[in-house]
Amino acid sequence: MTETRPATDPPEERVAPFHYNARGQQCFTWTLTDCDITDPVQLRIGPDLILPVIFIPGVMGSNLKSVPEPDSDKTRSVWRLDYGFAGVPTPLLGQWASQKAGIRQSLLHPDRVQVDDEGGVPNVPWGMVQDDQQLLPAQRKAALMRRYRERGWGEVGQTSYERFLIWLEHVLNSPTVPRHLNYALELEDKHWEDPTAAYRRLKAGMDLFMPRLNGADRNGDEDDGTKPLTTDDLLAGVRFNMPVHAFGYNWLASNTDSAKKLKQRIETLLEQYGSRCKQVLLVTHSMGGLIARMCATLPGMESAICGIVHGVMPTNGAPVAYRRCKVGMRDESFGTSLVIGSNGQEVTAVFAQSPGALQLLPTTRYAPGWLKLLRENQSRTLSAMPALDQCPYDAIYLERYRWWGLVKEEWLAPKGGTAIEWTLYERAIKFAREFHAELDTYFHPNTYVFYGSDAKYPSFETIRWNIRPGLRAAGTAQAAAPIESIFNARHTDVQHDGRTIIHVRSRSALNNASPSYVDGTSTPGKPTYSNWEIHCAMQDGVGDGTVPTSSGRAPIDQAERGEVREQLKMQGFDHEGPFRMEQVQLVTLQWILKIAAQAKKPS
Repeated sequence: MTETRPATDPPEERVAPFHYNARGQQCFTWTLTDCDITDPVQLRIGPDLILPVIFIPGVMGSNLKSVPEPDSDKTRSVWRLDYGFAGVPTPLLGQWASQKAGIRQSLLHPDRVQVDDEGGVPNVPWGMVQDDQQLLPAQRKAALMRRYRERGWGEVGQTSYERFLIWLEHVLNSPTVPRHLNYALELEDKHWEDPTAAYRRLKAGMDLFMPRLNGADRNGDEDDGTKPLTTDDLLAGVRFNMPVHAFGYNWLASNTDSAKKLKQRIETLLEQYGSRCKQVLLVTHSMGGLIARMCATLPGMESAICGIVHGVMPTNGAPVAYRRCKVGMRDESFGTSLVIGSNGQEVTAVFAQSPGALQLLPTTRYAPGWLKLLRENQSRTLSAMPALDQCPYDAIYLERYRWWGLVKEEWLAPKGGTAIEWTLYERAIKFAREFHAELDTYFHPNTYVFYGSDAKYPSFETIRWNIRPGLRAAGTAQAAAPIESIFNARHTDVQHDGRTIIHVRSRSALNNASPSYVDGTSTPGKPTYSNWEIHCAMQDGVGDGTVPTSSGRAPIDQAERGEVREQLKMQGFDHEGPFRMEQVQLVTLQWILKIAAQAKKPS
């Protein structure tokens, strides 16, 4: 039966559904109706320009798979952060929890892995990733997942980043919610030219606050707040759609190599989106910030990138990278250590062959004296070693014989692994030195930074080796080795099993004699006898649990020409999880909108 209506019925609002293709173009679909239905069909046209937002994860935040053998295309997952039980990466935990140093060294080698783009992705529409109504329902889910993979979402850890990527895609590109409503702004009648108009327009030159930032945008001081958004920012950026992409990288390889691949990705996107896209915007987490900065130094990239938002970037490195090579991660976090490595052997086996990991070590710009050997003397703590870290590469990282050098050489050849020659390790340190020197104090001219500084997440500002009296058998006549000799002790002079206690000139208990400390006190049991024990102390500063405050806040101190537009000290998150926190998300959104307002538009 033909549908008819009385002539007096009000017109029915009919809106054509649409989706976006890979070039960011709107594609409308409509099924023809009976000719008696004459209500107009609306084609709601979105912004006409494209500004891709590329998210760059931190170290270990990208999925990796094996490089196929010659004459084969078969690969296997090596590192994939997909959802498991209770939303945590239980498959990854099960894969690595029981693996010894040799297996870790063989599988997690920079030349034997590549980015895995088959990680978990959403299967529902968000933002510009919408259903194609011309497809059958069973085909729509596969089409959505394919589009997210085209955006690179399958390259990065699902458990770490998917919720943030979904939120950002929705808040920037929702097809149903007006943008100013998504931005959680404090909008009043005074902000509109005509508050009663059907289609309202913002007044120019007015501040806009985000109430859920708890006043952070009402205080523009260097470390305590950001400047508010303005209506000018929103009006300038309103012409852009901002599709959210992700860039996974081989975090074992040099960050210089990853920066070059990021450049290729940027060039590909600019070509893909065509004449409507002139620049991209980068949002980074941790080591991803180092890659983004290096990428911006490559030919043509500073102008191709309209701005960068850095989160918890280890600007000058982090001493904890040294500590984990010496004693593992077990006493920091038992659960995480099952994956990263619970002792020095397990961490060193991977770390020493991976230029990307070595580039997280403290640079020459980190505060001198971060490596300490301390002894107690009449209730005072005195240094037992000279300051070595004016040039940490030669003095610490390439120290081959003394026990406090970064790497114990025998750990380069674990059982079941592929031995690393010392010359190859030296080459990897050379890459780290060159990377640090080339990056130096460069920051993109439009940089925004947040970092963690929270006493709830203590961090290692320094590494402190504390000397304590060892246990000696009762009646031992031989005098203890002088404490001054510990600095020059070699690996062969100490017993070190990759955990926090190092025994100096130790020997196993051979009888049942009661042990006693050098200072004469006694203890039950039969532990290892030694002249001295060296204990690696726990955190001595604040930060985010990994990057100490001094390194996180370094950009504002080092930027020579005002490249860092705003920098914010924040609390309430650990290093792995800042983008799960609402305030971090809103600060990131605010900075994205400020950068978008300055982006180039086609002439």
